[in-house]
Amino acid sequence: MGEAGAKGSGARIGVYPGTFDPITLGHLDIIRRGAKLVDKLIIGVTTNPSKNPMFTPEERMAMVSREVAAQGIENVSVMGFNALLMKFAEKQGASVIVRGLRAVADFEYEYQMAGMNQQLNDGIETVFLMADVSLQPIASKLVKEIAMFGGDIHRFVTQQVRDEVVERVERQGRLGDY
Repeated sequence: MGEAGAKGSGARIGVYPGTFDPITLGHLDIIRRGAKLVDKLIIGVTTNPSKNPMFTPEERMAMVSREVAAQGIENVSVMGFNALLMKFAEKQGASVIVRGLRAVADFEYEYQMAGMNQQLNDGIETVFLMADVSLQPIASKLVKEIAMFGGDIHRFVTQQVRDEVVERVERQGRLGDY
């Protein structure tokens, strides 16, 4: 079903935004569960230069697309965006923003963002999904940091993402001494 068909059909469309640099098992958990709540889930891969990305937006979109396809989730598409989240969500015809929560620290920030987003468009609801207990400590920033110092990240990402991160670290140069 094309974008226009989804918007005009009354389908419930959700947006799960993030930098996904790299996509983790925690992200995949939220994608799997979020996809069950909507007819179509759009993974919005955003540019956020302040997060010092390891991968380009195009590389991250390809990585997310590949990992979602490997999960066999049919109602998910991946799009890049570099705009205000609510404007992106409106353009996609979304009625739901999906956000993952790992810990109480996430909640404060996400709660504030949800309130601001509601002020911008109260017709789009924010839905929070708690990360699976075993996946709660995983954060892309920490995965990159562990890899940059030569640590093993296999418990946090898929094998192919691990290989890509390790290859990128080798190309950029590891940090620290033993």
